[in-house]
Amino acid sequence: MEAIGESTMNKVQPQRVEVRGAQKNYGSLAALDNFDLTIEPGTFTVLLGPSGSGKSTLIRSIAGIERLDSGTISFGTQPISGPGLHLPPEKRDLAMVFQDYALWPHMSAYENVEYALRRRKVSSAEVANRVNEALERVGLAGKGANYPFQLSGGEQQRVALARAIVARPSLLLFDEPLSNLDADLRERLRVEIATLTREIGATALYITHDQSEAFALADTIGVLRSGKLQQLDTPENIYQKPANRFVAAFTGISGSFQGTVESVDGEEVTVRSGQAQIRCRMGSPLNVGESVEVLLRPSATSISTHPSDDHNSFTGQVLDLAYRGRGYEHVIECELGVISSVFAVTAAKRGDKVRVRIDPRNCLAFPL
Repeated sequence: MEAIGESTMNKVQPQRVEVRGAQKNYGSLAALDNFDLTIEPGTFTVLLGPSGSGKSTLIRSIAGIERLDSGTISFGTQPISGPGLHLPPEKRDLAMVFQDYALWPHMSAYENVEYALRRRKVSSAEVANRVNEALERVGLAGKGANYPFQLSGGEQQRVALARAIVARPSLLLFDEPLSNLDADLRERLRVEIATLTREIGATALYITHDQSEAFALADTIGVLRSGKLQQLDTPENIYQKPANRFVAAFTGISGSFQGTVESVDGEEVTVRSGQAQIRCRMGSPLNVGESVEVLLRPSATSISTHPSDDHNSFTGQVLDLAYRGRGYEHVIECELGVISSVFAVTAAKRGDKVRVRIDPRNCLAFPL
């Protein structure tokens, strides 16, 4: 598949987005619950959360597809949604890429992209130049005459992306655009979306429930739950310093266990679980004697080839394993429970007894 080429597009003036006190109810369900969010101009922000967390409602409200019950949305200093105000989508200087492509089936790829310019005062020559350039930028030069049914899923999503960028909006919205694609194509298009969006300079807001996608794309990640923003931060801080147990669990763990805090030393604690003593970081302030749950990041565990009496190693039995290219990830049953993603360069056998090492920096204790 052809890669996105060099850009000749002028950079746009990126948009600042501010959401304040946004409320949207569906019956008794609060899809957005007094929601606040600021998106800085020119940044790529990814909102991450499970189904029902409010991601789609928020992005559709910013797009103008949904009306808030209360609260405000502003682009820069211009209010676009608020009490008695709802600027229609076509006046918001934004474009949206949908999960299901949303292409007109009776229009060719060229006509679908051209459609985004119809409401704008652009000459015919300029329209042709911009549409052809957009198609070339997404690797579809020469396929403008094809209809959606003649294109693969990946090519259809590239048409949708070309349609989004052709009008050079200040804000790009992405509503889980890769979820209908296979894994290999999803990865390639992810890279191309990130590259193209940053090249044209637009502010981007992208929603997904896929943690790896969020971390790969984002300058800033927001984690949502039940219509509320749990944390808005850099990918590094979301992973290393999650605001609460939900953020830590939703952004990737390979196992967990419960125990009691035996000692506190700076930002680390020693937790006893049965006969095991495990040293880990505090996810929030803890006291000696407090009951906790310890969450293990996938990077926290590995198989040790050197038996040790260190508190952070213990014996377990291999239940299963999978080859991951760089090595093997094992599923191990031990006194702490079942732990997945235990890494080793070489494979252990199913049923083997092995020594598992836990890195204190990559496990987090939260109060029960």
